[in-house]
Amino acid sequence: MDIELSKLTLWDAGMIIIIIGLIILIIYGIVFMQNLIQTVKHTNKILEDTQTVTKIAADRVKDVDKIISDVTTSGLSSAINSLFTLKNLVNKLKK
Repeated sequence: MDIELSKLTLWDAGMIIIIIGLIILIIYGIVFMQNLIQTVKHTNKILEDTQTVTKIAADRVKDVDKIISDVTTSGLSSAINSLFTLKNLVNKLKK
């Protein structure tokens, strides 16, 4: 059984090219996954910051809404009371 190393068939050349291509594809996939992991970590940090800022803004909006509601209610009731008092004064002056 004598093996000749000098003879390379087309099949052998094709298999070598396919194996080299697979090795390159595996290396490319590993590098791609490393970059993807870094990108996802960075995106998560940005989303956490955004969530914090959004929570602060929502709290402030609730506070402002409560303040406006209180001012509107007290201002409106004060205006209504003033109108009733004015009406009563006018009615007393007419009599």
